Amino acid sequence: MMNKISHTGIIETIKDECITVRILQTSACASCKVAGHCSASESKEKIVEVRDKKAAVRHKEGDSVIVAMSAQNGREAVLIAFAIPLVLMLVVLIGMRQLTENEGVMALVAVLSLVPYYFAVYLFRRKLAGKFAFVIEN
Repeated sequence: MMNKISHTGIIETIKDECITVRILQTSACASCKVAGHCSASESKEKIVEVRDKKAAVRHKEGDSVIVAMSAQNGREAVLIAFAIPLVLMLVVLIGMRQLTENEGVMALVAVLSLVPYYFAVYLFRRKLAGKFAFVIEN
């Protein structure tokens, strides 16, 4: 299993120690020979911010760089963004099933249960941004 997640990108801007890198995120099948004819292959352009004073001095706008994050941090980010909210919604949905038979109310309360969760994530965004930061490898 790989220890890191890495992408090649181009530096868009450098402001103080904040480097903005544009990466092309591709699906696993995008490198396939028939990917151009298949709707399953997809790629998306993403903008990533890297805070690194030394890299800001070493590089200039337009440079090609490799940005990386540990695979463990990537898994934790997916857990926070998707897995925990899914479990929270299911628990609330099952709990609401005990209180009401109205499926509309059950679904609404389950979805609304995500508001405080994502608000808490928003409040801790600076701490999370430091934990889930990309670094420039080259």
